[in-house]
Parts: sequence; structure tokens; C-alpha cells
Amino acid sequence: MGQLANLPNIGKVVEGQLNQVGIDTTEQHVQTGAESAWLKIQSIDSSACIHRLLALEGAIRGIKKTDIPTERKAELKDFYNLHKL
Repeated sequence: MGQLANLPNIGKVVEGQLNQVGIDTTEQHVQTGAESAWLKIQSIDSSACIHRLLALEGAIRGIKKTDIPTERKAELKDFYNLHKL
């Protein structure tokens, strides 16, 4: 496992997907942002769901995805609904 798997919500599979789309470090993930990272993952895995988007956001914040503030969760859900396949 690499650096990203040490973040909350990120396991080996999601870390591998992040690596596949060119995100290899925590700093790159933070700079990319949850939405852009999710879109990149969706381009290689059409099954990328809202839970993966929330996991990416939680990882950036250093918290569990269940602890993301309600307002931010709503923004992410709206984003997901606009971009899901």
C-alpha cells in the first residue's frame, strides 16, 4: 500500500484507482479535489458511486465519510446526480 491508503476511507482498491488516474500522493489528491478525482475514477470505472465520492471528500478532510458536514454532503449528492452514468 502507498501513501493514499493511509487516508480515511481509502483502501487498496480506491488507492489503485487514484494511482491509475495519476493521483499518487495526498497532496495531489487535495489539489485535485473530490469531484475531479471522482470524475477521473468514473472514466475508468463506471460503477463509481456516491459512496466513493464521499470517501474521496472524507479523505481530503481527514475524516470518515459519515462525518462530512450535511451541507457538503448535499453538494456532493447534487454533483453526483448531475454526473452519474
